[in-house]
Amino acid sequence: MGQKKLKRFAEIKTFANVLEKPENMPGKWSNFFKNENPLVLELACGRGEYTVGLSRLYPEKNFLGVDIKGNRIYIGAKKCLDEKLNNGAFLRTQIEMLPTYFDTAEVDEIWITFPDPQLRTSHAKKRLTHPRFLRLYQQLLKPNGIIHLKTDSPKLYIFTKRVIELYGLTIIDDCNDVYNKSNKKELKIKTHYEGLDIAQSNKIFYLQFKLPSNIINIDEQLQEELKLTEVE
Repeated sequence: MGQKKLKRFAEIKTFANVLEKPENMPGKWSNFFKNENPLVLELACGRGEYTVGLSRLYPEKNFLGVDIKGNRIYIGAKKCLDEKLNNGAFLRTQIEMLPTYFDTAEVDEIWITFPDPQLRTSHAKKRLTHPRFLRLYQQLLKPNGIIHLKTDSPKLYIFTKRVIELYGLTIIDDCNDVYNKSNKKELKIKTHYEGLDIAQSNKIFYLQFKLPSNIINIDEQLQEELKLTEVE
């Protein structure tokens, strides 16, 4: 491991706004932020551009970036400290472990920004908008809690819209070309990944949606449909 990474891993352990696999946190996030403001998660946050950007835009909300890679979290956490953004913090853990750290209905919103689209059909269950993950989010979200997806992958965008249709989710906003069709200030925040333009789609897609009270299990049907309609 490089010296730069080692230095960051050591320094991040001293950051008051970074928690690494903390204990006894469910129901305690209002204590951590020292207020009762709404709690918003950014999942697979990477360098935390959205956690930082949203913290700047909405001081009346608390934002928590979640990622397992401390070397990346360091960048966003340092910015929050430098700018004294007390409503921005980071949790270092795997997404699958989220129910360990949050109480039922403790989270108001979830942002999923430029996740790995897991393009292979055989990897569809790893997509962060797959019903497997939606059921996990449902454990944390308040009733009518909101999920945001921002992606440059047309495949992930289309897949998520199909999931929304099949599973009875509710679309609040749907934009297939963010920078030409949306005026939402929070969608102007750009991530490092976005700048790489890996998908080369020349478009950024956005979906905002809500979960139903019960997410039915037709996951096998979904997978069979993907096999018929998607090309590996």
